[in-house]
Amino acid sequence: MSFLIKILFFISKLPLRILYIFSDVIFFLNYYLVGYRKKVITQNLRNSFPDKSEDEIRKIRKKFYRNFSDYLVETIKSFSISETEARVRMQHINQDLFHEVKAEGKNIILLAGHVFNWEWINALARIVPQKHCHPVYRKVNSNFWENQMKKVRNKFGNEALEANEVIRNIFKSPNNGDSIYMFVADQTPHFSHVTYGLDFLNQRTPAFIGYDKLATRMDLAFIYCEMKKVKRGYYQVNYYRIYPDQEKFTEHEVVRKFHKMLENTLHKRPDNYLWSHRKWKYQDSIKFFDSEKN
Repeated sequence: MSFLIKILFFISKLPLRILYIFSDVIFFLNYYLVGYRKKVITQNLRNSFPDKSEDEIRKIRKKFYRNFSDYLVETIKSFSISETEARVRMQHINQDLFHEVKAEGKNIILLAGHVFNWEWINALARIVPQKHCHPVYRKVNSNFWENQMKKVRNKFGNEALEANEVIRNIFKSPNNGDSIYMFVADQTPHFSHVTYGLDFLNQRTPAFIGYDKLATRMDLAFIYCEMKKVKRGYYQVNYYRIYPDQEKFTEHEVVRKFHKMLENTLHKRPDNYLWSHRKWKYQDSIKFFDSEKN
């Protein structure tokens, strides 16, 4: 494994203009020869955008393969990317929001979707006034990839937390405006943990709701991260505060609002989402379907 680590680190040191040549090769193989998860991607797009023609679906699918290939090499680049390059390539908009929340003395829950490239948001830790930034991740079966991705998420002063320990950590830590917790919140729960579902992209969608317990029990600030690919290798992330309709969030309110904001993002740029993920495979396991719209 140490040899593989050295190879990956060497590749990650290459300039992105070189890595994008690898991306072009991956795209060609995936799109024209292998057809990686083509049926899953096509069905997800058809179900999500029933008003789009087959020609529109094919165009979105092709752009997705290009973006996905870029994501793969950009993730490898994350092993060695410098803080300067990371901050140039990922522009953070609405940074004043973090100062406002800091002044309120509230910790922050960031909610992002699997929109490319969510892995590059980590340099935010060097920009915001909060002392502690905690990217939340899920354990993977491979110890090798577990260790490598944890190193990536701990770059730039971040303190990564595994998903099973993050809720406990938040309840134990002082809610004083010094901490940010970064969730990729459109995760699909394992079928044994599916309880709640809602309408998302015209489909019954099992939803991860761990952060909903925080919204109803603690006075935290919730912020949506809207990713935008400006051009190859350059992204923007806009931050938007999520407010409750009343004084406090009601049960599942923040989950509905997050999914609605993510849905709006995907309607604007549908090719920049992880459509290869089998997000809707546990539809039949939903125990409570929320028909309320937001």
